[in-house]
Amino acid sequence: MPILSKDEAKQIIDKVLSYAKADETSANLSGSRRGNIRYARNAVSTSGESDNLSLSVTAVFGKKAGTATINEFDDASLEKTVRRAEEIARLAPENPEYMPMLGQQSYLDTKTFADSTAKIDPEFRAQATFDSIDPCRKKNLTAAGYMEDTTGFSSIGNSKGLFGYNKATNVNFSVTVRTADGTGSGYASPDFTDVSKLNTRSTTEIAMQKALASVNARALEPGKYTVILEPTASVELLQNMVRSMDARSTDEGRSFLSKKGGGSRLGEKLFDERVTIYTDPLNADLPLSPFGGGGGGGGGRFGGGGGNDGVPQEKVTWIENGVVKNVPASRYWADKKGIKPIPNPAGFIVQGGTQSLLDMIKGTEKGILVTRLWYIRAVDPQTLLYTGLTRDGTFYIENGQIKFPVKNFRFNESPVIMLNNLEALGKPVRAGGNLIPPMKIRDFTFTSLSDAV
Repeated sequence: MPILSKDEAKQIIDKVLSYAKADETSANLSGSRRGNIRYARNAVSTSGESDNLSLSVTAVFGKKAGTATINEFDDASLEKTVRRAEEIARLAPENPEYMPMLGQQSYLDTKTFADSTAKIDPEFRAQATFDSIDPCRKKNLTAAGYMEDTTGFSSIGNSKGLFGYNKATNVNFSVTVRTADGTGSGYASPDFTDVSKLNTRSTTEIAMQKALASVNARALEPGKYTVILEPTASVELLQNMVRSMDARSTDEGRSFLSKKGGGSRLGEKLFDERVTIYTDPLNADLPLSPFGGGGGGGGGRFGGGGGNDGVPQEKVTWIENGVVKNVPASRYWADKKGIKPIPNPAGFIVQGGTQSLLDMIKGTEKGILVTRLWYIRAVDPQTLLYTGLTRDGTFYIENGQIKFPVKNFRFNESPVIMLNNLEALGKPVRAGGNLIPPMKIRDFTFTSLSDAV
């Protein structure tokens, strides 16, 4: 029962709305089947599968709203949930920023579902895990990894005629490989809508190569270096930047897009002219839910989630040729400012070039290859300055070749500065629920060394 069809979902939502007595009523119905398998030290430690089906009902009187949630779907339980939401609404304080519910909307037909992923079973997960562990055992390496697959749907409806439905799949796989002495480490982490694109053996072999190559790392002095950032290294910094783009925080002076003394930098060129970042729900490699709600990762494909009011997701260019073109705006803030509401991006695409990672390495006279960043923390939200560490394979490049592994660094860097110091962009690949190219950046700031591998 967790994965309902569009007609089945609409039947339940219509039933809920038929019980409604409030000024406005909305229903959010979602379900999922999640499977996972985890392994460490070349042996499976846990595996499981769970089903979930949940209905959330929101009732509104004036500007007073109440929400009740249930996972039982007989008529009596549905009506009881509606009455409970209405009871809560009558007791709630008024929300001065409440916006009336949307009427009927037109949604894109996005391709977020893959039958191959929906058919994943425990046997498939076991084989995928064996394909990762087996090559590591044969080379006396140790693997630890996790695979999770999700098939789900999200459906929304309200008393003003709005209805939306989306069915989606997603699979995430990550693996860390260590050498027997623990001094070498490699990491890889792809995610896909369609599991037929996932090969856990070849993914693990990439992590194995990094682990073997990172043994006997040498220390380099901290400082400013030209770096090549693999997508798994840059994705979190870029996510932090894109998520911090917001119309209200900008207008209120709390964003890196705010001008000192007031005003917005929207429309200004803030990045290298090669930087273009956009969201496209119809992109074949990164399909997204057609309506707002949810977040990055699986949420971007499934839709729904807290705060979902059904605003359609469309193709939006956030940054074009280095110029900030759009920022997300809630319905309340858009109405206040007389602008169009734009949902937060559930996944974004950084436009890249045609070079492979190997091509970028070959074109580098001196630099450092960073395969992963982790433990990233904000230092200054106003400038988007972050600190963190390199991990799982960091390498020195000279005359177009990887010469030797280097000890890990702590870095202090802002993605805004980073995207102004751009030298080259490679071909985008999917990482962390986004499409990110490898990037060659000059003057990337390393502040100290780290003994971690």
